[in-house]
This record gives sequence, structure tokens and C-alpha cells, in this order.
Amino acid sequence: MEPTPLVRPRSFVVRGRKTEAQQRAIDEFWPAFGVDFDGSTLDLDARFGRSAPRTVEIGFGNGENLLALAERHPERDFLGIEVHGAGIGRVLAAMNERGLGNIRLVRHDAVEVFERGLAAGSIDEILVFFPDPWPKARHHRRRLIQPDVVRLLVRALASDGVLRLATDWEPYAEHMLAVLDAEPALVNAAGAGAFIPRPESRPVTKFERRGEKLGHAIFDLEYRPRA
Repeated sequence: MEPTPLVRPRSFVVRGRKTEAQQRAIDEFWPAFGVDFDGSTLDLDARFGRSAPRTVEIGFGNGENLLALAERHPERDFLGIEVHGAGIGRVLAAMNERGLGNIRLVRHDAVEVFERGLAAGSIDEILVFFPDPWPKARHHRRRLIQPDVVRLLVRALASDGVLRLATDWEPYAEHMLAVLDAEPALVNAAGAGAFIPRPESRPVTKFERRGEKLGHAIFDLEYRPRA
């Protein structure tokens, strides 16, 4: 039986324009590295041409983190999900420049991809770094990290997988901590109610540096499936 689609407000608003160079990169490289999601389960072995540990990054923005990790870990496959064309184009161009072949991109709502596109237990690592905090109270329901979405992420995680998150918005950090600690299928690596120290393995991005310049603390979270 197919899962019932979640009925919830979008956690994103499509904004911004692509440059001519970004559009050229999409035109040239999307056929090789893009995934046109049609609502069916993705055959990731076929998409990547191999079976390897898999990381999914939700909302990769300009792709700094995604590109750095893919370059650092050629033995892993990386699936990036983003709705903004500028980021898609930038990553495709950078992949060509750096000779990276272990990234595939989906331009679609990540919630729908997790609902229908990813098989249960198929993902080794899920990254949600600096999602839109939707700071106004009337917009909190738009935040990506909500109990129903977390259950989708848990379903996709392998039994020894890991969910990693980061934000520079303290109220959202507290929200994520509360939602994720309340999920019985997950265990907080730092202990209930706690954040982990900043992992050295997470690349420092322009977005993070901007947050620090504004005086924002950075909050990292890590969760694993309960045995």
C-alpha cells in the first residue's frame, strides 16, 4: 500500500534567479547527474552505477557542504535535494570543474521525495543543515522538522544510519531538539535535551560564517535509530 501523502504547508519558498552560467550547467549536465522525480521509488544503484554508502542532504543551498563532502569521500554517494535552480546550477558546474561523479541532484520537495522516492532503510546518513527557521510564530508550522516529517526520515534511515542537523537560530534549535527527542525511534547521541559539539567533519560554509558574524551560536544535533 502506498503511503498517504502528508498534507502540510511547504517548508520552502522558491526565490531567486539563475545566472546564465548556472542555466548552461543545468542544460549540459542535468541529463547525467539530475534526477527527474516522478513519484516512484528511486533505484539509487542504477542512478549511481554502483552500490555504496549513501548520504542525502536536504536543502543544500549553494552546495558548499555537499561538494566538500563528495570530494572528501569518493567512496560514498551523495543525493542532494533542493528546489532552487541557482543552487542546482552551481553544484552541476562545480561537479564538472572538480571531476566529481558521486553526486546526484533532485529538484523537488524533499518531503515528497522521502514519502515516495526512497526505500525504507536505504539511506546511511541524512543531513539537514541550516534549514529555513521560519522565525515568525505564524510560520512555525512551515518548519521542516515536524513529527510527521521526522517519521519519514526515520523510515529511510538504515538501522545503523545517522541523522545530522545544524542551525544558527536558537529557537529553531530548541524546537528541533524537542521534536527529535520526542521521536521514540531515535536516540539523541548527546543524551536527551542536549546538543553535540560542532563536528570537525562538517565543512564550514559561507552561511555558517555569516551566522557567526551576526553573533549567532551554532547548534548541532545527531540522532541514530533506536536498536
